[in-house]
Amino acid sequence: MSGSVSHVTASDGTRIWYDVLGEGDPLLLFNGQALDHEMWDGPHAALAERHRVIRTDFRGTGGSDAPLGSPYSLDLFVQDALAVLDALGVERTHVYGFSMGGKVAQRMAATAPERVGALVLGATAPGGPNEVERPHESTLALRQASTAAGAEKIGPLFYTPRWAAEHPDTVARVLPRGPLRAQRLHFGASSGHDGWDLLPNVQAPTLVVHGEDDELTPVGNAALLAERIPDARLLVLPGLRHGYLHEGGAKATREVLDFLAAHPL
Repeated sequence: MSGSVSHVTASDGTRIWYDVLGEGDPLLLFNGQALDHEMWDGPHAALAERHRVIRTDFRGTGGSDAPLGSPYSLDLFVQDALAVLDALGVERTHVYGFSMGGKVAQRMAATAPERVGALVLGATAPGGPNEVERPHESTLALRQASTAAGAEKIGPLFYTPRWAAEHPDTVARVLPRGPLRAQRLHFGASSGHDGWDLLPNVQAPTLVVHGEDDELTPVGNAALLAERIPDARLLVLPGLRHGYLHEGGAKATREVLDFLAAHPL
C-alpha cells in the first residue's frame, strides 16, 4: 500500500500537512494535543486496509506551519481540516478523533454535519464545566510533556508500565514535538472547548471508545459523551489507559472498523 503526502494552504496562508493511504470510504484522523500524525502509526495501517485514510497535522505540529501570533481554537482546526478535504475532493468522510482530536471531531460533527459520516471519539471529553477533570498530577505531566521529567510521566499515563517499557518507540510518538509556544496554544484550544450544548445536535452515528483506567481523560467522560450524543455506542476497554489505540490496538481497531462498516457513507 502506497500513500501520498501533500500540503494545503488554509485561508490565512498557513500550510497544513496531510497524507492519504488506502482505498475505500474516506476516514479522517485527528491527532491528540500537540501530537503529530505519527501517533497513529500502527492503527493507521490497519485502518487503511479498508479505508482511504487521511491524516492531517494540526497547525503547530508535524509538517504543518506553526503561526504563533494569535490563539488557536478547535473551530480553526476544523476549518483547516475542511480545507484538506476540499483539496482532496472529499465531500463526506468518517471521522476518528483521539483525545483533543476527539474534541475537534465533536465540533466538526456538530458544525459541519453534512461533511461527517460516522464518528469515532477516542479517549476524549465534552469539555467545559461538565467534564470529569483529570487528577492535578496528570495535568502537570501534560504541561511538562516536552521536558525530560514530563516525558517519564507521560508513558505510564498512556500505557501500563510494562507495555510502555517494551514499546519505547510508541511512547516517543506520543510526546509533543512542536514549538513550545505552539504546544501552549494547543493546550489553550483544548482547555477552552465546551461541547456540552453541541453534543445533542450530533447527527452522525457515534462510537465512543475509552480505556477503563485512563487518568489523562477519566473514563467518566466517555459515559457523558455516550449519554449526551443521540444513540451513541460506548466501548470501554478494561485495563487500558489513554493510549488504548496502541496497547489494545487489535481489539480497538477491529471494533472501529466493524462500526464503520455498519455505517457506510
